[in-house]
Amino acid sequence: MRALLDVPGLDGASDAVRLAVLVLASRTPAENGVVQIHTSELGRWIGMSASYTASDVVSGLRRSGVVSVETEKGEYREDIGLECKVLPLWAAQDVVGHPLNLAKKEFATLQRLLEAVMAPGWKHKDGRITPAGLIGTRTGRGAATDRLALLLLVLEARESGRVRLCGGTVDTRRGRAAATVARLLGCSASAGERVLERLEARELVLRVRLKTASKMAYRTRLMVAAVAAAHGRTVADDVQEDRAEDLEPDFSDPDVTAGPSETPGLATEPQVSGVAVTDEADVAEPDVAAALHTDHSHLVTPVVPPQLFGGFSGEGRGGSCDLPDRACVREDQAVDGESGVAESGDPVAGADPLRSEKPTKSSVDEQEQEQAGGVTAGAGVRLTVVDGRKTQQQERSELPADLDLRVALAPVSWLWTKLNRWQQDRVVEAAKAELAQLRNVLEWAGQAPSVLASRLTSRLEETGGEALIARPYGWITHRGLVRRPSCSDVRCDDGARIDTGADCANCENVLHSRRAWRVRIAAEVDQELPGLETDARYREIEARLRRHAEAEAADLVARQAEARDREARRAAFRAEAEAQALVERERVAAEAAARQVVACADCGRERSAGLCEACGHRRQTQALIAEAGLLAAIWSADPADQNVVAAVAAEVRTAIETGIASGWAEFLQITDPAALEAAGPDAARDAAAHNAFLVAESAVAQYRHEALVMLGRSEDAQAEARKAYATELAKPWFRALPDSDDALRAATEAAVQAQTRTAEHLLAVRLEQLHTRARPEPVRPEPWSQRLPEFAARPLHDETPEVIA
Repeated sequence: MRALLDVPGLDGASDAVRLAVLVLASRTPAENGVVQIHTSELGRWIGMSASYTASDVVSGLRRSGVVSVETEKGEYREDIGLECKVLPLWAAQDVVGHPLNLAKKEFATLQRLLEAVMAPGWKHKDGRITPAGLIGTRTGRGAATDRLALLLLVLEARESGRVRLCGGTVDTRRGRAAATVARLLGCSASAGERVLERLEARELVLRVRLKTASKMAYRTRLMVAAVAAAHGRTVADDVQEDRAEDLEPDFSDPDVTAGPSETPGLATEPQVSGVAVTDEADVAEPDVAAALHTDHSHLVTPVVPPQLFGGFSGEGRGGSCDLPDRACVREDQAVDGESGVAESGDPVAGADPLRSEKPTKSSVDEQEQEQAGGVTAGAGVRLTVVDGRKTQQQERSELPADLDLRVALAPVSWLWTKLNRWQQDRVVEAAKAELAQLRNVLEWAGQAPSVLASRLTSRLEETGGEALIARPYGWITHRGLVRRPSCSDVRCDDGARIDTGADCANCENVLHSRRAWRVRIAAEVDQELPGLETDARYREIEARLRRHAEAEAADLVARQAEARDREARRAAFRAEAEAQALVERERVAAEAAARQVVACADCGRERSAGLCEACGHRRQTQALIAEAGLLAAIWSADPADQNVVAAVAAEVRTAIETGIASGWAEFLQITDPAALEAAGPDAARDAAAHNAFLVAESAVAQYRHEALVMLGRSEDAQAEARKAYATELAKPWFRALPDSDDALRAATEAAVQAQTRTAEHLLAVRLEQLHTRARPEPVRPEPWSQRLPEFAARPLHDETPEVIA
C-alpha cells in the first residue's frame, strides 16, 4: 500500500483518487491486469456518488498517469463503463523483490482485506445478501478520507488491535493518535483529529487514555476493534477515552469503610477488567490492572468490573469469589448453590453454620461438583447487574443465526442473554417486522440491519447503558426496536430521516407551522388587548394556543372519521363490483356452455361451439392464402390493374396449395395409418386442416419478408435512409469527427432503421389499398322518384275496374 500511495503521480491527488487506485489494485486480475468496473460501482467502493466519480475521480486518475482508463460512453456521453489498469502494479510483475510484484494469492488476500473494510454490500439474484464492510455504509462528503484512514490503520494495527503511534514531538492539543492518523494521510493534525473523531463516532477505532492510580493522565493508545476480534481478542469496552470521567461511587472507598462484620483492610480493584488480555504490556497499565500492590499472573479469566452496591471490599471478586477467611466466610455464595446469585449488600444472605443455619448443600459437595464439571467461576459466565440489586452469573447465549438479525441485535447482545427462550422468540419476531418495514422505506434494502442497529445504539445512549435497564424484554420490544416518528412521514424516527440520517423536513415544517401560529396568536393578543402585563399576556397566549390545539385535534378526529367513512364506502363499492363481476362471469360461463353444444356451421359436427377445429383452420387457411396473394402483388404487379393482381393471387394460391399437398403427403409417409384411424373418425380431417394452416402461415411470413425487402429498395425508402444518415452525422457530438467509427456506425444504424420504417409504412398503405379495391362496391338503390311510378302502375289484389261517371 505504501509503495502504491507513494507513486509520484499521486502527489497532491485527492483522497478519493488515492482510494480509487487502491480499490482498482485490489480488483486487478492476475492474468491480464485489466479491471472492468462500472463508474457507479467504483463510486460505491469509495463512498462517493456516480456523478462525482465520473467527473472528478476518473479525470483525476487520468491526470495522475498511475491508471490507464478506457471508457464506455453513456446516453449523455458520460463515462459509465471503465477498463482500468494500474500501471505501477502491472509494471512490477516479474520484478524480483519489488513490493508490488504480487502473486495470485496475494491479489486475493488484498481483495478480501478491502471487502472486509469497505465493501459496499450486495444483494444477489438468488436472494443472498453480502453485508457491507466495516465502513461500507459511510458515504458522502469525507467518506473516501475516512475509508482510506481506516484501511491504513488496519494495516498498521497489531494482532491485539493496537496501532503503533508515531514518535517525536506532536501537538499536545491534538494528541499522538491524531498525529499518527495525520501522518498516515499526509494531512494536518487538525484534519487527522477530525477523521479520528468520525471513526470513533462509528465505533471503528477506540482511543484510550490510560490513567495511573492517582488519576493522572498517562499515555494514549489507539485500538482497532475489528483487528482484535479477527484474532480472537476483544478491545477494552470498559476503558473510556480521555474525555470520559471515571466512575465515582456514591459511598466511601472500601479501604476506609468496612462492613458490619468485616475488619478494615486494604481495598483492591479487581485484578482484570472486562477486556481480554492482549499482551503483558497492556495489563501493566495502571487503569487496566489492579491497584499497585503484589504482582499477580497476567493470564487470568476476564470478568467485567464489579458493580459496587454495599461498599464492601470483597464484593464482586473474580476467581472463586471467596472473601478473606473471617467469620462471614460464606457470605458471597448463593443460597441454594444452583442459581449462583449472591446478595451483595445484605450480609445475611446465605446459610452460614456460625448463625446456626442449615445449608442446602455442604460447601465440600459444591466444590466437588464444580471440580467434576470442570467449571470455575468466571469461565463461560460473567457477572451482571439485574435491577441494580443482585450480581448474577448466567451462561452466554448466542444471537440468532440469521446474519441480518445478528447485525441488528448486536448492540443489545448483553441484554439478549437476560431473556428466556419465549422472550427471545418474541424479540426475533419484532426485529423481523422492523427489518421488513425498513426494507420498504430504504432505497437499498441491505442497509436495514445496520439502520436498526444504529437505532438500538441510540436508544441505549439515551438510557445510559445496558446496566440501567431493569426489564430487558420490555425495553427491547417497546423502546429499543420501535420507531418513534415525530410527524406523519414513514421515514421519520426521532426527527431524523431513516434513509439519509438528515433532519426530517416534515418535522421542520410542523415546527415552523407551530411557531408561526404562536407568532400569529401573540400578534392578535397585542392588537386586541394592548397594555397587558407580561404574565397576563403569557397566560392569554397560552390559553389561545390551547384552544387552537384543541380545534386542530377535533379537526384531525373529524378527518380521520371522514377517511374511515370513505374507506367503508370504497369497501362497499368493491364488494358490489365483485358481486357484479361474479354474476358476469357466471353469465359468460353459461353462454360458453351453451355455445359448446352448438353444431359446426360448416360441416355439422356436434358440440363444436358453432365451428369445429378443422373448419376453423380451413377458414384461416383461405384467409392466409388471400393475404399472401396481396402481399406478392404489392411489389410484383400494378395495384391499379385488377386483372394482374388476380393473376398473381392465383399463382400464389396454386403454389401454396401445392405446398399443402406435398406437406400432407410427407405427413402420411411418416404416420402409421392404423394409429391415425384409431385416433378417431375425424382425426385425419383435423390433421389435414392443421397442416394446411401451418403451410399457409409460413408462406405469408415469407411473402411479407420479400415485400419488405423490395419496398426497402424503393426510392422513397432510400431517400428516408439518406436523410437519417445525414441527420445523425449532423448531431453536435459527431461534428468534430464525422468520419470516426462511432459516427459512421451510429449513422448507419439510423439509416437502416429509417429504411425499415419506411418499407413497413409503404407495405401497410398499399395493402390497405388492395383490400379496398378487392371489396365489392355497395349497390345504391334507385331514388324513390323513379320507383314510385312503377309501383303505382301495378294493380292491387282482387281489384275490379269500375267506370266512374
